[in-house]
Amino acid sequence: MAAERILIVDDEETLCEVLKLNLENEGYDVDIAFSAEEALTLDLKKYSLILLDIMMGEISGVKMAKMLKNDIETAEIPIIFCTARDTEDDMIMGLNIGADDYIMKPYTVRNVIARVKSVLRRTSGYKSGAPVEKTNIVKIEGLHLDLEFKRCTVDGVEVNLTRKEFELLAYLISHRGKICSREQILSNVWSDEVVVLDRTIDVNITRVRSKIGPYGSYIVTRSGFGYGFRD
Repeated sequence: MAAERILIVDDEETLCEVLKLNLENEGYDVDIAFSAEEALTLDLKKYSLILLDIMMGEISGVKMAKMLKNDIETAEIPIIFCTARDTEDDMIMGLNIGADDYIMKPYTVRNVIARVKSVLRRTSGYKSGAPVEKTNIVKIEGLHLDLEFKRCTVDGVEVNLTRKEFELLAYLISHRGKICSREQILSNVWSDEVVVLDRTIDVNITRVRSKIGPYGSYIVTRSGFGYGFRD
């Protein structure tokens, strides 16, 4: 089985080399780009994960992440932000873009490797090459979720959901007619996360409601209890 390939995008050359050496020691294939501009010249579809700094040159990590998430060919590639921007608002911003994790500098190499392994465990199915079984499509009026191909359409138009948004919507729909507590949602949708803020659920719920248009009202909030998807 081919090793999973990771791209490090950061303008700190020494840091990149240290991360590359340690990740390769863990069995990963690792490439480095010292700017977003350089990274965007690569065939990004081949990467299993991207470690991305925020504060770089003309194209910031935030701008590059948005470009990746808006391109159907790269939207599902997991992104971990590694950055010196360490406020809660910065973290929420990163998650709001669709990042899978957010690591604040200074960090230890062991921490980065643990986060990388955690994210790759959750996302390995997307590029596993396993045989595709019969498509499992959930239909709620004009809202359709293809659980095998990880695709969401609203009234026939494909909606670009991030992986976490898709998993959250699928979880709520699979328990429709019930209210799911925050603890239940976290343990099922963010099961391998090292640290997850309570606001992470709220941010993702808001994004999903907005993206699924007229069906956003089907996601209900019960203050003090949690969220649900009504029948």
